[in-house]
Amino acid sequence: MQIWEAAYIAGIIDGEGSISLTRMHKKEHRRPCISIASTDLELLTYIHRLTGGYINNKRNYRPNIHKDSYTLSIKKKEEVFYTLQQIVPFLRVNKKRNRAIWILENYERVTPRNGKYSPELLNSKVLFEEYFFEM
Repeated sequence: MQIWEAAYIAGIIDGEGSISLTRMHKKEHRRPCISIASTDLELLTYIHRLTGGYINNKRNYRPNIHKDSYTLSIKKKEEVFYTLQQIVPFLRVNKKRNRAIWILENYERVTPRNGKYSPELLNSKVLFEEYFFEM
């Protein structure tokens, strides 16, 4: 990803995107996720080529009134971390920049590779998530 592309994507995320923690399955811990919603499929396809993820189309219940809408979701850890590392210097919305930095600096520390949590690590993970959502 070129520097100008990272700055452009940061602007799109500042305006139309989100940096969050989400669950893939009901009983698992949350993981980082970047999502961008838009009615412009060409825009999302361009960003998808640079960041990975997948594009879903949202159901349009009133096609005569509303445009079709799409969402780019980036959930694979490697793709999320790569994207965040590239865009952090260019994010201007404090909440999103702080969330991105928090994930980059702390997620690996509180998430074991084998998914097995000691009581101390589980407590750290819960505190990580709580602080993230208080931002």
